[in-house]
Amino acid sequence: MEIAIKEVIAKDYITKSNLPTSDYVINPYTGCTHGCKYCYASFMKRFTNHPEEWGTFIDIKRCQKPISKKKLENKTVVMSSVTDCYNSFEEKYKITRNILEQLINIDCKLNIITKSSLILRDLDILKKFKNIVVSISINTIDENFRKDMDNASSIQERLRALKKLHDNGIYTVLFMSPIFPEITDFKAIIEASHNFVDEYWLENLNLRGAYKKVILDYVHDNYPQYDLIYENIYKKGLNKYWESLALDIDKYCNEHSIKYTNYFYHEKLVKEKALKQENLDLKAFCNK
Repeated sequence: MEIAIKEVIAKDYITKSNLPTSDYVINPYTGCTHGCKYCYASFMKRFTNHPEEWGTFIDIKRCQKPISKKKLENKTVVMSSVTDCYNSFEEKYKITRNILEQLINIDCKLNIITKSSLILRDLDILKKFKNIVVSISINTIDENFRKDMDNASSIQERLRALKKLHDNGIYTVLFMSPIFPEITDFKAIIEASHNFVDEYWLENLNLRGAYKKVILDYVHDNYPQYDLIYENIYKKGLNKYWESLALDIDKYCNEHSIKYTNYFYHEKLVKEKALKQENLDLKAFCNK
């Protein structure tokens, strides 16, 4: 697959975060060659004016401005929110590695989220961080399903990366995202990884925009037995499936002493964070 590559100048790598669990995000690239069919970040095309399909373009961000120690001190930083900082072009351009070298001496909590085993290249740097979490996304142990959904590292490569990171003292998270109703087997994923995973994060599949039809058509063609379940969730807006699954996850994880966080209600968490910030801003204004 041909990828449209462009180098661009960025004013700053740091962006204020809308994520419920972070203060700032760093996106070293625009676009992502992993091309996940369910990727919410495809909305970026509305702002970047890329004519190419999602997954077929990458902008390499060059930024002369140093990472601000003052801004990130004692903050939580996510790499990344609308790209994978270890997409295939990171191997050549090393933008992520350069950013990590700047972050080493900043007292912040760093959370790296990726689908790529390329992260092991930077193990020498990662081991120097005092407060770091590495999250690797896995939502299936079926390699055929994985190949249908993304162009990232294989499931076995991701599992080996988690083990290597864990063996080197890095806090590891398996980010089970997105969970496909009936297709993702959360128990099988935990059983295949619990010996080298410190924590599990779980997030449900949200469908919106152009990729909603793509995924629903895929399910209809490959898993027609689940058509009614997907129709209830994504056409009728019913939450019963997620509520039931959340209870199953709670029960299983508690019985097996599995540390986990459920992000099924991501949009609610984002709204709660925004409201909390508004209250803080109002309080600060009133105390002037």
